[in-house]
Amino acid sequence: MTEPVKCLVWDLDDTLWQGVVLEGDEAVPFPPAVTTLRELDRRGILHAVASRGDHATAVEHLKRLGLHDLFIAVEIGWGAKSASVRRVAGLLNLGLDSFAFIDNDPVERAEVLAALPGVRAYAAEEAGSLLDRAEFQPVTRTAESAQRRQLYQVEAGRRAAEQAHDGTAPEFLASLDLTMAIRRATPVDLARAHELTVRTHQLNTTGRTYAEDELLRLSTSDRHEVLVAELTDRFGPYGIIGLALTERDATATTIKLLLTSCRVASRGAGTALIEQVVRRSLAAGLRPMAEFVPTEVNRIMLVTLRFTGFEVEHDTGDGLLLAHRGEPVSRSGHIRVRAEALH
Repeated sequence: MTEPVKCLVWDLDDTLWQGVVLEGDEAVPFPPAVTTLRELDRRGILHAVASRGDHATAVEHLKRLGLHDLFIAVEIGWGAKSASVRRVAGLLNLGLDSFAFIDNDPVERAEVLAALPGVRAYAAEEAGSLLDRAEFQPVTRTAESAQRRQLYQVEAGRRAAEQAHDGTAPEFLASLDLTMAIRRATPVDLARAHELTVRTHQLNTTGRTYAEDELLRLSTSDRHEVLVAELTDRFGPYGIIGLALTERDATATTIKLLLTSCRVASRGAGTALIEQVVRRSLAAGLRPMAEFVPTEVNRIMLVTLRFTGFEVEHDTGDGLLLAHRGEPVSRSGHIRVRAEALH
């Protein structure tokens, strides 16, 4: 399976437009490039800039063209473009293997590929054909996909507020007025739930993935529960940011899959969701358990499970089985949780 691209990073001069802005060229956009830019945005694929030139001049031209708001991050200067791509990945909290880079200069493409082997690179003349490539076809499309850029842009406002905050990180989190709503997934939610299992494969997941039809089948099972979590704060909604799939037997409730979006990694959302699953299990008189399948990068989820009271019981051969040691202690007091329509 081709790994889907989550962010396409653009060079500007002679790639997005014809000519060099800093040299006074008219710099008219290439129509196929603009078509690709807008269509990929509708598909939920993010855009960023890594280009050479004067930052203020290029940004002003993007604004004149009405294209500036389509980019989630703009890196324009004279340093290595690989460094710009790396900074964008850090800003978005996405793995480099989900990035692509487009540039008219083969030397620039080679520099990015040499420094960042997981990134895919394309020549400028390929811009019009990207829409048909498998890696630019989202596994699923949801209403939230079309709003992904706006959600990231709101998140940029949150980051700016955090940087301006005069106080500690916990104080800033408390100031956000975070509210998490947890409810059973409906058929309408399952496309987004599946999208989360595919997109959130890097850090914040217990490691398994499920197809949309599997989630639908399990959501109607008496032995399983599929929960989704939505998060809001004083800046607005984050959308559906979490998913928990549990299996129940006579003695235990086992987390088969739990994940949260990379966008809320710093908010403690994973901890809050785990705590609620544990509370529901204990209230039913069942022992909370969790399955964890290690990947190269999801150790942070194992740390979160341990942080919320789980301990490794044994190695299953393809992963770990963890058991909760007792009554949970709240570690996410800055998040107000509403458990709706749970039964």
